[in-house]
Amino acid sequence: MIKCHLSRLMGEQKLKVSDVERATGLHRHKISALYKETAVKVDLETIDKLCEFFSCDVGDLFEKISSE
Repeated sequence: MIKCHLSRLMGEQKLKVSDVERATGLHRHKISALYKETAVKVDLETIDKLCEFFSCDVGDLFEKISSE
């Protein structure tokens, strides 16, 4: 299972979905799906823009969690 840490990153900076949308140019539904961890797939452009915006690596945004 892949865990997305977008909600944590946004929370640390007290950002709303609309703030990230405005800053990155990404569509609201893409951000919301990642925030709520309901996204089924994510394109590389989205990952790149989020990592650039948050000044983080892909590993800071996503984490592989072993399912038991």
